[in-house]
Amino acid sequence: MSKGFSLEIRHKDAATNARTGVLHTPHGDCQLPMFMPVGTLATVKYLSPDELREMGAGVVLANTYHLSLRPGADLVAEAGGVQNFMRYDGPMLTDSGGFQVFSLAKNKGITEKGIRFKSHLDGSELEFTPESVIDLEQKIGADIIMSFDECAPYPVTHDYMEQSMERTVRWAKRGLEHKTRNDQALFGIVQGGEFEDLRYRCAQDLSALPFAGYSIGGTSIGEPRDVEYKMVTYAIKYLPWEKPRYLMGVGSIDMILDAVGKGVDMFDCVLPTRLGRHGALMTMTGRVNIKAASFAKDFAPIERDCDCYTCRKGFTRAYLHHLVKCDEGLGMRLCSIHNIRFLIRIMEGARKAIDEDRFSEYKEETLRRFGDIRGF
Repeated sequence: MSKGFSLEIRHKDAATNARTGVLHTPHGDCQLPMFMPVGTLATVKYLSPDELREMGAGVVLANTYHLSLRPGADLVAEAGGVQNFMRYDGPMLTDSGGFQVFSLAKNKGITEKGIRFKSHLDGSELEFTPESVIDLEQKIGADIIMSFDECAPYPVTHDYMEQSMERTVRWAKRGLEHKTRNDQALFGIVQGGEFEDLRYRCAQDLSALPFAGYSIGGTSIGEPRDVEYKMVTYAIKYLPWEKPRYLMGVGSIDMILDAVGKGVDMFDCVLPTRLGRHGALMTMTGRVNIKAASFAKDFAPIERDCDCYTCRKGFTRAYLHHLVKCDEGLGMRLCSIHNIRFLIRIMEGARKAIDEDRFSEYKEETLRRFGDIRGF
């Protein structure tokens, strides 16, 4: 383990592989399992660091690709690292940018050295290698950093995925060898697409290396939901029990609860803030479109039993309807606060249920109440 970083497993659910624990980091401890808000450009859109802390956030994400373009990793380092730069005093994580290269960058050229591509901002030519990404992440300075990987599209052939997976493992080794800071925890990323043999090989190869934790990548990129479930199942059973496990880019509660039951500890997604900015609210009984005309004279809170700032302070559905319809920033803030707190509350409930050996019942009841999960 890296300096100041360790996993303390507290309890395993009697009927599943769900577990609770504490993740110790140089910037504080986090209760597991947890949902991590995404602050791509060193900010969770519309929210302050104090608001994130108030709603129970632990680790917050920033993105290497985006910060390397604006404002630049050197400037973040000059500011004293990403926590000091954005004034968030808790633990942080940086993605390697592999997904952003896959989803945003144009005209990609993948070689053994790395990936050459054009910036989505101005079309300038860039190159990411396992070594250059580690350099960027070390400058940005988050507590947890990710290996550079190839996020392959879906679907692809077994042959293509095999070559991509093997290259990801080789890149992971190179990044691990290049890393010099001992106050950052480097995670390996398990790829392999929908193929069990490739997920197995990748997990086995990475588990043999001294990573501080392991991520499951390549999910939520357009594959059917049943394939997502299988990808997690294939990967996690070969990952070390004593290391933290992180399912990347997942914010739907059915996927989160399914993965928690399999032993995943960490989740992140832009979903709650993206939905919030468009007036879509996550509630315990399903998705609410606050723009709908039916809410124009609804003076109830979003949810009466919700303890988020938006609900606790009595902001009504009618007021949120008005704000969002008028494109007011406060409406986007209040909806985003509710949605992030919603997912953090889901995880708090999961932790309590695991400690009481009733996780399966909690999962079943939560999904029953939530109803149609396809909206998320």
